[in-house]
Amino acid sequence: MRKLKNLPIGVSDFEALRREGYLYIDKTESIYNLITTGKYYFLSRPRRFGKSLLLSTLYNIFRGNKELFKGLYISKSDYPWEEYPVVRLDFNTISNTNKDVLKEALMKKIDLWAEAEGLQIKEGELLPEKFEEFLFKLYKKGKKGVVFLVDEYDKPIIDHIGMGKEELMIAEENRLVLKSFYGVLKGADANGWLRFVFITGVTKFSKVSIFSELNNLMDITMEEDYSEILGITEEEVDSYLSPYTEEFSKEKGISHKELREELRNYYNGYRFSPKDVRVYNPFSLFSALRNRSIKNYWFETGTPTFLINLIKEQNIYIPEYEKLQVSEALFSTYQLSNLSPLPLMFQTGYLTIKDYEADVRLFHLGFPNKEVKTSFTENLFYDYSGIRESSKFRLVERALRRGDIAGAIEIIKSIYSEIPYSLMGRVDEAYFHTIFYLIISASGVGVRTEVLTSRGRIDMLVETADRYYIIEFKCDQSSALAIEQIKRKGYYEPYKGRGKEIVLLGINFSTEHRTIADYKVEHL
Repeated sequence: MRKLKNLPIGVSDFEALRREGYLYIDKTESIYNLITTGKYYFLSRPRRFGKSLLLSTLYNIFRGNKELFKGLYISKSDYPWEEYPVVRLDFNTISNTNKDVLKEALMKKIDLWAEAEGLQIKEGELLPEKFEEFLFKLYKKGKKGVVFLVDEYDKPIIDHIGMGKEELMIAEENRLVLKSFYGVLKGADANGWLRFVFITGVTKFSKVSIFSELNNLMDITMEEDYSEILGITEEEVDSYLSPYTEEFSKEKGISHKELREELRNYYNGYRFSPKDVRVYNPFSLFSALRNRSIKNYWFETGTPTFLINLIKEQNIYIPEYEKLQVSEALFSTYQLSNLSPLPLMFQTGYLTIKDYEADVRLFHLGFPNKEVKTSFTENLFYDYSGIRESSKFRLVERALRRGDIAGAIEIIKSIYSEIPYSLMGRVDEAYFHTIFYLIISASGVGVRTEVLTSRGRIDMLVETADRYYIIEFKCDQSSALAIEQIKRKGYYEPYKGRGKEIVLLGINFSTEHRTIADYKVEHL
């Protein structure tokens, strides 16, 4: 077996990555365009997408470390290599339990920067004044503009979201601290002290209110020119990762084409702009290739507690996430006191752009891939149901793949029976539909809800390798009525002639017994 370069899982230091021989997928053409055409940038991307590595790459470019870029696009370009003073601020290293702690942590960080540069900063100054003095003296030291790079800028805010009113107040107070801190950059720019500013984080719900004074800050989060600056495209898999996927397919005993399709379904699908460019999550793809195992990796690195809390607080109908249609205005609505989960779901990577209608500027959103959908719905189910873990999801998947409908229904009924009475809340068709949807989604079987046909909407379409399940739900009525509706409206017609068995499934829920009362099956 040939020796391949190590994959950079968890490696976010560009210099270490290059000196120690890790694989690097060349993004320096996009970076070259950034630094030669603009000065102030903001970028939001999900966690584990390479934001820290991007900042480290920028750091080494502006420090003039050209030798690290040998063979890469930027080393062959006309970029004028110069050394600039670079300041990096990573909010993962800044305490933020309240506004006073945040202020003190930032003051100490400025002291450390000044000490490292041999600068004397006056004692007793307020945070904005201290930051301004530091930038001025650093600029004066070498008569060159300062490069300011910020990672996880939003951490002092999102750490306190979805945790009650008191924590929300802390988030708002921390926002005001950050606003005064970043406001210094506007004056520094006017005085010519800055060469380049790049700020990144997971969300941008606080961008407007934090950077309101920085009207020259260019938000490239959804810009087409930078839609692939982070993440891995299909073409980059071909160019850089084919040796890894070929070895993986041999070990797994399947064709290279089949493996690539599995990887694509599980980890590809993120789209960040109207331009139809889909990218893989690098952390998940690299982890799968290193471990020779396709499973959920990204979700294990952090649970979106604040998102799940917001979804529950606002009583969001989860199955709608399969077919969201939103305008561009949704991505610019960020108020701490009235947060909507949908833009946050997009920014944090749980939803992505599935399609874009340019003539009406309408975005269609949905889960990007199987990894995100199964992981998110499984964890959401646990929060909705109070059940901490369930191996029964895998049993549901097996039963549906085998066509064992009776077995699948019995397992699902047993899951309903485990849900504590106190957590059921308002018991109606929407509640039962949501729980059923979460169970099927978490099982890993393909599922879509309220699928539009020429004669109405199918409540749920479940697809396996061999079958389509056309499902209609009723509540306190009868499963026969559900089957009759499927047949009368011809919900199955679009799926005829596709080489798969079509199964009609009517399910009737009982609000009294809080489970499936009866079901009926017909095979076409």
